[in-house]
Amino acid sequence: MIYLDYQATTPLAPEVEQAMHPWLGEKFANPHAPYRAGREAAAAISVARDRVAALVGQGGTLAFTGSATEAINWAIKGTLSRSDRPHMVTIATEHAAVLDTAEWHGRHHDVTILPVDRNGLVDLDAVRAAVTNDTALVAAMLVNNEIGVIQPVAEIAAIAHGKGALMLCDAVQGFGRMRIPEGPDLIAASAHKIHGPKAIGCLWKRDGCEPEPLIHGGGQEKGIRSGTLSPALCVGFGIAAKIAAERMEEDHAHVAALWEAATAQIDDWTINGSTDQRYRGNLNVRRQGLDSARLIAELRDIAISLGSACASGSGRPSHVLRALGLTDKQAKSSIRIGFGRYTTEEEITDALTRINEAAASQ
Repeated sequence: MIYLDYQATTPLAPEVEQAMHPWLGEKFANPHAPYRAGREAAAAISVARDRVAALVGQGGTLAFTGSATEAINWAIKGTLSRSDRPHMVTIATEHAAVLDTAEWHGRHHDVTILPVDRNGLVDLDAVRAAVTNDTALVAAMLVNNEIGVIQPVAEIAAIAHGKGALMLCDAVQGFGRMRIPEGPDLIAASAHKIHGPKAIGCLWKRDGCEPEPLIHGGGQEKGIRSGTLSPALCVGFGIAAKIAAERMEEDHAHVAALWEAATAQIDDWTINGSTDQRYRGNLNVRRQGLDSARLIAELRDIAISLGSACASGSGRPSHVLRALGLTDKQAKSSIRIGFGRYTTEEEITDALTRINEAAASQ
C-alpha cells in the first residue's frame, strides 16, 4: 500500500514503538501509586510532558488528554463556563471538534462563525469586527486538516487580546511540522499526527488561562483532568515530540520536495485553497467531472481520502470545501493527498500516475 493520508494519521515511528514497549509489559504500574514502580512511571510521564511542552515552545503548563478532541472540548467548555462573557468567535473551516462544540454551546452563548475567502483564509478585518468586549474566546486552527491552509494565528490572537478575550489554537495539523506562532492562550495537539500513538493528546495553557476541568474524578493532572494516565502513551508522545523537534527542518525540506514532485503531475487538476499560505504536506485537488468516491474505491492499494477522516462516510460534501465557495459537485470531485516523513518521491510519482490514469478513464 502507498500511504498518502497523513492528515488522518501518521505511521508510528520505530523509535516510538520501541520506547513504548516496556510500559506495555513489565512496567505496568499505576503512575499515581506511591511505591517505587509507580514513581518510576510518574517520572517517565514527567519527562514526556517536558518533551511535548518543549515542542510547543512557549512556557505555560501542559496536561495530557485522551485526544485533541477532548482538549478542544475542554478548552471551549472550560473557558466559557469560567467567563461571564457570553460570546465566542470561530471560523467556518474549523474542525468538527470546534464547530460542534461551538454549536452545542450556542444554546447558552452567542457564537459567531466567520466565513473564509476562496483561498480558505479568514479576513482579519472581519475578525476585528466580530470580536467585542463580550467575547470570551476566539478559536482558530493553525493548519486546516482538509486543505492545509495556514491561518494568521498570531494576528488573530492579538485581536482577541485587544478585547480581553482568550485565543484557542487547534494546532493538531501543524504541531511538530512548524513552529507554533506566539499568541495563543490555549493550544490543542495530538500524538498520532506526529508519528506517535493514538488515544493521547494534550492541552497547553498559558499561565492564568486555565479552563475549568471537563472531567472530574480522582484529581489526576494536579486536579484539572481526572483519569489514570497511560505511561506507554505518554512516553510515546514524548519520544514523537522529541524526534519532531530534532527533525523539523529535515522533515520540512522533505515535504517541500514531495510537494514539488506531486504538483508537477497535476496539470488537469485544480488545487483547493491557498498555495502560498499552506502546509505543503497537504494536497487537496479537484478535477471536473470526477467521482472521487469511485476513484478511491478503484485505487484500493493507494490510501487517499475525500477529506476529514472524521467525516468520511457521511455522504455529505466537505464543509471546508463548501466554505471556499465550491459547489457540492466540485466538493465531491475533490481528493486529499497527504504525505510526510516516511513517504518517498517514488511513491508520490507512482501514485499520481495511477490517480491520473484512473481519473482520465472515468
